[in-house]
Amino acid sequence: MNKLLAVLSGASLLVACASTPSVTTILPLDRSADAPFDNVLVVSLFQSFDQRRYLENAIVRELKARGVDAVASTTRMDTRTPVNRDTFVAMVEDVNADSLLLTQLVDLEVRGKVQDMRPEATYNIRETWYYNVWSVELTEYTEPQSVKFSNTVLLSAQMFSASTRQPVWAIETEARFVQDFDDQLGEKPYIDEAMAIVRALATDGALRR
Repeated sequence: MNKLLAVLSGASLLVACASTPSVTTILPLDRSADAPFDNVLVVSLFQSFDQRRYLENAIVRELKARGVDAVASTTRMDTRTPVNRDTFVAMVEDVNADSLLLTQLVDLEVRGKVQDMRPEATYNIRETWYYNVWSVELTEYTEPQSVKFSNTVLLSAQMFSASTRQPVWAIETEARFVQDFDDQLGEKPYIDEAMAIVRALATDGALRR
């Protein structure tokens, strides 16, 4: 999990190269569920409160863009609030949500590869007193080796009905991205994950149009 924070944090999942998350259905929408939903409490469970907040906010933006009311759990708690069932049940009742969308880490694979950096050279060429003879001064600078990480992040997303408190829909998303050691991650991985999750919810009929 500590490596997850190194990979998913930085200053703020900049990605040199990223793929659109792939989606695998784990639990198709239960037709007996009280879907479609239009008031969702969004909960992410990561070790880092900031990472939870980043992903929750991205999902909330995507839901609201589709006309669905949504609340990020991190807007109603702080780092000292217990992260347990009672907290979120009370939160569902407080915001009058009809569903809870839970995202959490399933698996993380990180591979690092050391790369030699390309040397840089400058030349200073001067004439001399001798015919067709030149003085050449070469200065060469080689940066230290760099490390490039290839990351594969597997997340799960589950939708719970507020009335039955049972899961009625679930998927897993797999995202791959490449990151240089010194790169800081921006918002794109969170936005990509949020778009994939909310698109799957809408496609499967879990959201009110």
